Amino acid sequence: MANPTDIISENSLDGYERVEQYNEGTLKEISDAYSKIIPALGEDPKREGLLKTPERVAKALQFLTHGYDLNPKEILQSAMFAEEYRQMVIVKDIEVYSMCEHHMLPFFGKAHIAYIPNGHIVGLSKIPRVVDAFARRLQVQERLTTEIRDCIQETLSPLGVAVVIEASHMCMQMRGVQKQNSVTTTSAFTGEFLKDPTRKEFITLIGSHLK
Repeated sequence: MANPTDIISENSLDGYERVEQYNEGTLKEISDAYSKIIPALGEDPKREGLLKTPERVAKALQFLTHGYDLNPKEILQSAMFAEEYRQMVIVKDIEVYSMCEHHMLPFFGKAHIAYIPNGHIVGLSKIPRVVDAFARRLQVQERLTTEIRDCIQETLSPLGVAVVIEASHMCMQMRGVQKQNSVTTTSAFTGEFLKDPTRKEFITLIGSHLK
Protein backbone atom coordinates (compact mmCIF):
# COMPACT_ATOMS: atom_id res chain seq x y z
CA MET A 1 0.00 0.00 0.00
CA ALA A 2 1.31 3.42 -0.88
CA ASN A 3 2.12 5.92 1.84
CA PRO A 4 -1.05 7.70 3.05
CA THR A 5 -0.02 11.22 2.09
CA ASP A 6 -3.43 12.76 1.46
CA ILE A 7 -5.40 14.13 4.40
CA ILE A 8 -9.18 14.02 4.26
CA SER A 9 -11.22 16.05 6.73
CA GLU A 10 -14.81 15.27 7.63
CA ASN A 11 -16.97 17.74 9.53
CA SER A 12 -19.79 16.36 11.66
CA LEU A 13 -22.90 18.15 12.86
CA ASP A 14 -21.51 18.61 16.37
CA GLY A 15 -18.58 20.63 15.07
CA TYR A 16 -16.03 17.87 15.67
CA GLU A 17 -13.52 17.65 12.84
CA ARG A 18 -12.15 14.19 12.19
CA VAL A 19 -8.92 14.22 10.24
CA GLU A 20 -7.91 10.94 8.62
CA GLN A 21 -4.98 10.17 6.38
CA TYR A 22 -5.36 8.12 3.21
CA ASN A 23 -3.65 7.64 -0.11
CA GLU A 24 -6.09 9.20 -2.55
CA GLY A 25 -4.99 7.03 -5.50
CA THR A 26 -5.39 3.82 -3.54
CA LEU A 27 -8.69 5.05 -2.14
CA LYS A 28 -10.10 5.55 -5.64
CA GLU A 29 -8.80 2.23 -6.91
CA ILE A 30 -10.37 0.22 -4.09
CA SER A 31 -13.57 2.27 -4.20
CA ASP A 32 -13.96 1.69 -7.96
CA ALA A 33 -13.49 -2.04 -7.44
CA TYR A 34 -16.23 -2.18 -4.81
CA SER A 35 -18.55 -0.19 -7.06
CA LYS A 36 -18.43 -3.26 -9.29
CA ILE A 37 -18.52 -5.85 -6.51
CA ILE A 38 -21.76 -4.53 -4.95
CA PRO A 39 -23.95 -5.07 -8.05
CA ALA A 40 -22.20 -8.42 -8.64
CA LEU A 41 -23.56 -9.47 -5.24
CA GLY A 42 -27.09 -8.62 -6.41
CA GLU A 43 -27.43 -5.26 -4.65
CA ASP A 44 -28.35 -1.85 -6.01
CA PRO A 45 -25.28 0.42 -5.67
CA LYS A 46 -27.55 3.47 -6.04
CA ARG A 47 -29.59 2.57 -2.98
CA GLU A 48 -29.23 5.27 -0.31
CA GLY A 49 -27.48 3.05 2.23
CA LEU A 50 -24.92 1.91 -0.33
CA LEU A 51 -24.08 5.19 -2.06
CA LYS A 52 -20.96 5.80 -0.01
CA THR A 53 -20.18 2.17 0.80
CA PRO A 54 -17.35 1.75 -1.77
CA GLU A 55 -15.51 4.74 -0.29
CA ARG A 56 -16.15 3.59 3.27
CA VAL A 57 -14.81 0.12 2.48
CA ALA A 58 -11.75 1.62 0.80
CA LYS A 59 -11.01 3.71 3.88
CA ALA A 60 -11.56 0.74 6.18
CA LEU A 61 -9.24 -1.49 4.17
CA GLN A 62 -6.52 1.14 4.11
CA PHE A 63 -6.74 1.44 7.89
CA LEU A 64 -6.86 -2.33 8.45
CA THR A 65 -3.72 -2.82 6.34
CA HIS A 66 -1.74 0.25 7.35
CA GLY A 67 0.92 -2.01 8.84
CA TYR A 68 2.53 -2.17 5.40
CA ASP A 69 3.57 1.45 5.93
CA LEU A 70 5.20 0.75 9.32
CA ASN A 71 8.72 -0.47 10.04
CA PRO A 72 8.56 -2.66 13.18
CA LYS A 73 12.34 -2.62 13.73
CA GLU A 74 12.38 1.19 13.66
CA ILE A 75 9.56 1.20 16.22
CA LEU A 76 11.72 -0.80 18.64
CA GLN A 77 14.89 1.14 17.86
CA SER A 78 13.13 4.42 18.69
CA ALA A 79 13.00 3.48 22.39
CA MET A 80 15.94 1.19 23.19
CA PHE A 81 17.79 1.85 26.44
CA ALA A 82 20.99 0.39 27.87
CA GLU A 83 20.09 -1.52 31.02
CA GLU A 84 21.64 -4.48 32.85
CA TYR A 85 18.30 -6.02 33.85
CA ARG A 86 18.38 -9.69 32.82
CA GLN A 87 15.10 -11.10 34.09
CA MET A 88 11.96 -11.90 32.12
CA VAL A 89 9.90 -8.94 30.85
CA ILE A 90 6.32 -9.87 29.91
CA VAL A 91 3.65 -7.81 28.17
CA LYS A 92 0.49 -9.90 28.08
CA ASP A 93 -3.10 -9.56 26.89
CA ILE A 94 -2.15 -7.34 23.94
CA GLU A 95 -5.21 -6.95 21.73
CA VAL A 96 -4.68 -8.29 18.22
CA TYR A 97 -6.83 -7.46 15.19
CA SER A 98 -5.83 -8.77 11.80
CA MET A 99 -7.19 -9.92 8.44
CA CYS A 100 -6.93 -13.52 7.24
CA GLU A 101 -5.22 -13.44 3.85
CA HIS A 102 -7.21 -16.43 2.59
CA HIS A 103 -10.70 -14.92 2.89
CA MET A 104 -9.99 -11.34 4.00
CA LEU A 105 -12.10 -11.89 7.09
CA PRO A 106 -10.99 -10.74 10.55
CA PHE A 107 -9.25 -12.76 13.19
CA PHE A 108 -8.72 -11.28 16.63
CA GLY A 109 -7.55 -12.15 20.10
CA LYS A 110 -4.61 -11.55 22.41
CA ALA A 111 -0.84 -11.75 22.21
CA HIS A 112 1.46 -12.50 25.14
CA ILE A 113 5.10 -11.53 24.62
CA ALA A 114 8.20 -11.88 26.77
CA TYR A 115 11.89 -11.26 26.34
CA ILE A 116 14.97 -11.53 28.54
CA PRO A 117 17.15 -8.43 28.04
CA ASN A 118 20.81 -8.73 27.15
CA GLY A 119 22.09 -5.21 27.70
CA HIS A 120 19.08 -3.35 26.29
CA ILE A 121 15.44 -2.94 27.22
CA VAL A 122 12.71 -1.33 25.13
CA GLY A 123 9.88 1.04 26.00
CA LEU A 124 6.94 -1.17 26.92
CA SER A 125 4.49 0.59 24.59
CA LYS A 126 6.68 -0.34 21.61
CA ILE A 127 5.92 -4.04 21.92
CA PRO A 128 2.15 -3.63 21.28
CA ARG A 129 3.04 -1.24 18.45
CA VAL A 130 5.17 -3.96 16.86
CA VAL A 131 2.24 -6.35 17.18
CA ASP A 132 0.01 -3.85 15.36
CA ALA A 133 2.62 -3.22 12.66
CA PHE A 134 2.56 -6.89 11.68
CA ALA A 135 -1.11 -7.57 12.45
CA ARG A 136 -2.43 -4.71 10.31
CA ARG A 137 -1.60 -6.60 7.14
CA LEU A 138 -3.07 -9.57 5.31
CA GLN A 139 -1.86 -12.36 7.57
CA VAL A 140 -2.00 -15.89 8.82
CA GLN A 141 -1.66 -16.36 12.56
CA GLU A 142 1.32 -18.67 12.26
CA ARG A 143 3.39 -16.14 10.29
CA LEU A 144 2.26 -13.26 12.50
CA THR A 145 3.61 -15.12 15.53
CA THR A 146 7.05 -15.76 14.05
CA GLU A 147 7.36 -12.27 12.54
CA ILE A 148 6.87 -10.68 15.95
CA ARG A 149 9.36 -13.09 17.53
CA ASP A 150 12.01 -12.55 14.87
CA CYS A 151 11.66 -8.77 14.90
CA ILE A 152 12.24 -8.56 18.66
CA GLN A 153 15.08 -11.07 18.55
CA GLU A 154 16.90 -9.41 15.64
CA THR A 155 16.46 -5.86 16.93
CA LEU A 156 17.13 -6.23 20.67
CA SER A 157 19.39 -9.32 20.58
CA PRO A 158 17.92 -10.51 23.90
CA LEU A 159 18.72 -13.79 25.65
CA GLY A 160 15.37 -15.09 24.43
CA VAL A 161 11.93 -14.17 23.10
CA ALA A 162 8.55 -15.83 23.64
CA VAL A 163 5.36 -15.10 21.72
CA VAL A 164 1.96 -16.73 22.20
CA ILE A 165 -1.15 -15.64 20.27
CA GLU A 166 -4.70 -16.82 20.98
CA ALA A 167 -7.22 -15.81 18.34
CA SER A 168 -10.70 -16.44 16.99
CA HIS A 169 -11.09 -16.57 13.22
CA MET A 170 -14.21 -15.33 11.46
CA CYS A 171 -13.43 -17.62 8.52
CA MET A 172 -14.10 -20.53 10.90
CA GLN A 173 -17.00 -18.97 12.79
CA MET A 174 -19.00 -17.21 10.06
CA ARG A 175 -18.39 -19.65 7.19
CA GLY A 176 -16.82 -23.04 6.57
CA VAL A 177 -17.16 -25.28 9.63
CA GLN A 178 -18.96 -22.51 11.60
CA LYS A 179 -17.50 -23.47 14.97
CA GLN A 180 -18.34 -20.51 17.19
CA ASN A 181 -16.16 -21.25 20.18
CA SER A 182 -12.97 -22.37 18.49
CA VAL A 183 -9.72 -20.61 19.45
CA THR A 184 -6.38 -21.03 17.69
CA THR A 185 -3.18 -20.81 19.75
CA THR A 186 0.25 -20.37 18.20
CA SER A 187 3.63 -19.98 19.87
CA ALA A 188 7.22 -19.20 18.93
CA PHE A 189 10.36 -19.15 21.10
CA THR A 190 14.05 -18.35 20.90
CA GLY A 191 17.05 -18.65 23.21
CA GLU A 192 16.34 -19.23 26.89
CA PHE A 193 12.66 -19.87 26.18
CA LEU A 194 13.59 -23.05 24.34
CA LYS A 195 14.53 -24.44 27.77
CA ASP A 196 11.69 -26.12 29.66
CA PRO A 197 12.00 -24.25 33.01
CA THR A 198 12.01 -20.77 31.39
CA ARG A 199 9.20 -21.62 29.01
CA LYS A 200 7.09 -23.11 31.82
CA GLU A 201 7.61 -19.98 33.93
CA PHE A 202 6.41 -17.84 31.03
CA ILE A 203 3.34 -20.02 30.40
CA THR A 204 2.49 -19.94 34.12
CA LEU A 205 2.79 -16.15 34.30
CA ILE A 206 0.66 -15.41 31.24
CA GLY A 207 -1.98 -17.79 32.57
CA SER A 208 -2.06 -16.16 36.00
CA HIS A 209 -4.38 -13.39 37.14
CA LEU A 210 -1.57 -11.03 38.13
CA LYS A 211 -2.31 -7.46 37.01
